[in-house]
Amino acid sequence: MRQAIPLVSALFAATPALAAYNLVKEYSGTDFFQGWDYYGNFDNLTNGDVTWVDQNTAASSKLTYVNDAGHAIVKVDDTSFVPFNQKRNSIRVSTQDYFPVGSVVVFDATHVPFGCSVWPSFWMKGQDWPNGGEIDIFEGVNKMPTNQMALHTQSGCSLSSSAKQTGKVNETDCSSGTGCTVLESQPNSYGDDFNNNGGGVWAMQLETSGISIWFWSRKDVPDSVTSADKTIDPSSWGTPSAFFGSPSCDISKFFGPQQMVIDITLCGDWAGVPAWYQATCGGDGSQSACYVDNVINNGTAYSDAYFEISSIKAYSTDSSVLVASVSGGSIVLATATASPGSSSANSASGSVSGLLGVLAASTLAAFSWALL
Repeated sequence: MRQAIPLVSALFAATPALAAYNLVKEYSGTDFFQGWDYYGNFDNLTNGDVTWVDQNTAASSKLTYVNDAGHAIVKVDDTSFVPFNQKRNSIRVSTQDYFPVGSVVVFDATHVPFGCSVWPSFWMKGQDWPNGGEIDIFEGVNKMPTNQMALHTQSGCSLSSSAKQTGKVNETDCSSGTGCTVLESQPNSYGDDFNNNGGGVWAMQLETSGISIWFWSRKDVPDSVTSADKTIDPSSWGTPSAFFGSPSCDISKFFGPQQMVIDITLCGDWAGVPAWYQATCGGDGSQSACYVDNVINNGTAYSDAYFEISSIKAYSTDSSVLVASVSGGSIVLATATASPGSSSANSASGSVSGLLGVLAASTLAAFSWALL
């Protein structure tokens, strides 16, 4: 999912990869939506035919809620009548915390959105897109059969065609319009196949040596992931689905702390492109087919356009790793505790003295920063 609004920029370097990572944040259960910001505007980023509603509208319309199973639901409005030339309500939420290089994120879902015109994603982005980088962990459009993973960066980062990964390389230039992309080769990573087989789990490891993304269908999730609580160890997970790494991309140069994003848009710059829409949904090949065939009227096309998320967990190589957020236009850094659902024990503003104060409290071995 491409981001089009630049914010404040920060570049960070991190310690070398370690085997064990400690839990620093968990989004799950009745508290899942604590610590997320709602976009509250029409899709002015990818030109989708949606309005990403604010938190109050999302709650009153039941577009975000926690169900009886304790799972978070994030969905498109599938009940309202939408007149021609109007947009349909949907959701985009972003974490208030940013997770630095030296992190592992585990995304566990039992249902993902799909269908004609539907463009869902779970992804991560830096504070100053594209300077801080973007990592697309789960993303697809319409009725494509598999998940697509990608990076978006400034010029100079690429995906090696010989990278050790199980997925299929599609595009190698990470600064291109599509980013550098890898298609999942394992079954059940998207759409009906994913949803009918109990869902699955993605894990993303962000290190200076590279960015790895693994996917497991429900029956194949390793015990080391299923049983992970306070710590997690990726060393036994084998070859990832996608690997974006050195020397073709300098992670410490192109990636800063990453904010999680969950969103669903409709049509827009990918799902609504006539060639992409026709490929799995047919239609008359016109520019308006995606919108006219789906978005307007009664919303019956969107019964499957929802996420059902069991949990999202973030781990770090250190239990007191720095977690970054933005407050009043300033960078705020916090030393995160290892307790689930807690993201800060101490904080300081994004000034030189504040950064040095947090650095002194942190156990990170190396840290560099720049404000642009």
